[in-house]
Amino acid sequence: MTKFGLQIPNFTFADVPDREMFEHVADLAVAGEQAGFDSVWVMDHFWQLPPLGGPTQPMLEAYTLLGGLAARTRRAKLGTLVTGVTYRNPALLAKMVTTLDIVSSGRAMLGLGAAWYEEEHDALGFDFPRAGERLDRLEEALQICRAMFTEEAPSFAGKHYRIEKALNIPRPVQPNGPRIMVGGSGEKRTLRLVAQYADMCNINGSPDTIRHLLEVLHGHCADVGRDPSEITTTRLGSLFLTSSAEEAEQTSGFLREAAGADFEERFTVGDPGAVIDQVDALVDAGLDELIFNLPFADPATVRRAGELLVARFG
Repeated sequence: MTKFGLQIPNFTFADVPDREMFEHVADLAVAGEQAGFDSVWVMDHFWQLPPLGGPTQPMLEAYTLLGGLAARTRRAKLGTLVTGVTYRNPALLAKMVTTLDIVSSGRAMLGLGAAWYEEEHDALGFDFPRAGERLDRLEEALQICRAMFTEEAPSFAGKHYRIEKALNIPRPVQPNGPRIMVGGSGEKRTLRLVAQYADMCNINGSPDTIRHLLEVLHGHCADVGRDPSEITTTRLGSLFLTSSAEEAEQTSGFLREAAGADFEERFTVGDPGAVIDQVDALVDAGLDELIFNLPFADPATVRRAGELLVARFG
């Protein structure tokens, strides 16, 4: 059985004032949960991303938002896709995710990555070291968060972070703590960190790209003595569910012009039959869970998409 996740990436809603923004986001999350999406995700950014309008558009802080969504939902797992390691001390992050696990009665997940949005870092005063150092920090953060989820009073001394008999009380609801996802498709370091430390990976790409990346991941698992079946494989993409083939052709043309070569790697566009065919190819590539954002969709469209996917693959 394939699972599906809903990512909510956008907070610019026509005719929705700021004071009603959370209610609209909650309606999207509840619609997704009721339609059968297994998880709900938000981005961990403080500025909106350039393709969605950039820093002048609304962006809500991820963990505050997830706490609110935990109170409105009942079943869906909740997490960030993904938290940049540069944004928070990892011990603080572990405490925040543990708190989300308590608030949600055991539905929290920890998504973590090496971060990338340099302009956001510069503007808000976060250090943005070179890629190698960010990956080093990611490895230390993964060890610290896992230890704080599973050990009574862990200590750790790394090059960038340290903890000393770090109590984390109350303990997470989930045995061994929330599942940890590493986001990113880097073949040399990122996927190796997945093999070493993660419960889940999140990658991007077309079916052919996915097959290649999973082959690389399996190689890293063999190197470190890990059974790859222990790792849930997920993919993030954008879904545009249209009412007709003609509408799909128009939408695809616009997206191809905007995204160029990335169109085939990131977008699923079509009427219900075409979407099922495209998702089927991704499932056949070896994925356990497909996470979709539906940019600018309303709750009815989210419900329609979830019901379509779950009816066929769930």
